[in-house]
Amino acid sequence: MNAPVTPPAGSPQVPQRQRKPDWIRVKAPTSKGYADTRNLMRSLGLATVCEEAACPNIGECWTKKHATVMILGDTCTRACAFCNVKTGMPRAVDPLEPEHVAVAAAELGLEHIVVTSVDRDDLPDGGASQFVKVIQALRRNTPSTTIEILTPDFRNKSEAAVSAIVEAGPDVYNHNLETVPRLYPTIRPGARYYASLRLLESVKRQAPHIFTKSGVMVGLGEERLEVHQVMDDMRSAGIDFLTMGQYLQPTPRHAKVQEFVSPQAFAAYAAIARAKGFLLVAASPLTRSSYHAGDDFRKMQAARQAQLEKARG
Repeated sequence: MNAPVTPPAGSPQVPQRQRKPDWIRVKAPTSKGYADTRNLMRSLGLATVCEEAACPNIGECWTKKHATVMILGDTCTRACAFCNVKTGMPRAVDPLEPEHVAVAAAELGLEHIVVTSVDRDDLPDGGASQFVKVIQALRRNTPSTTIEILTPDFRNKSEAAVSAIVEAGPDVYNHNLETVPRLYPTIRPGARYYASLRLLESVKRQAPHIFTKSGVMVGLGEERLEVHQVMDDMRSAGIDFLTMGQYLQPTPRHAKVQEFVSPQAFAAYAAIARAKGFLLVAASPLTRSSYHAGDDFRKMQAARQAQLEKARG
């Protein structure tokens, strides 16, 4: 066996991409459904988090014509260490975007749509009014489609933003905590852990019937007991649905993966979360916020109904 070659002193080191374990490798998308979904989004000038955040499930979801629309453009005002969405000064908000989202939902025949956005700290309301307009456009054009929104934290303006969106009446309100509090300064420096918790708590307080949802990534250097504490904090805020997935480094300039968490460890996390009382838990290496969101919404509805019937005795 040949000995490893050591590069000469002073030579540039080429960053090595970490080899992914077998359980998180996915095939490149090639289906007709994938191409149709991509072409529709292009024709309507819509961005998707599926593409912008380099989601590993894009092939599977787009083949089924399930896409997560990303409103307020494709440029974020923040630069989180885990996120592949580009950062910079965003363009003006597109007034036609809400109607285009509704057209996309109709063309794709969506029973359930997930709408997310970039952070827009440059806007007076953080972009909340665009979420409201999108919800209203969907209710007008595809009234049978259930609506799930995944919002930013609306830094320093969350109270008014949340109230406006809650009044518009989404079926699910999702906001991701992303990681444990200790890692916020390096992984999510523009956000505040307890502000995000309070946002979700506010949704549930204003509209108990709206399902609340939040997600975390693992593999960033968090400790197991820290994850358990996040679960407890979520339950204290009344969060119904926990999603948990493996962090994957999108480019060499992003935060490195500290650990590839095994499927068995995810199953253990899921068991603990269910014991803590979440209505629904999705935890696996490839779980993402909007992965199987429609199926999960129906499961949440069934779980709530079972809970109510049990309470009635």
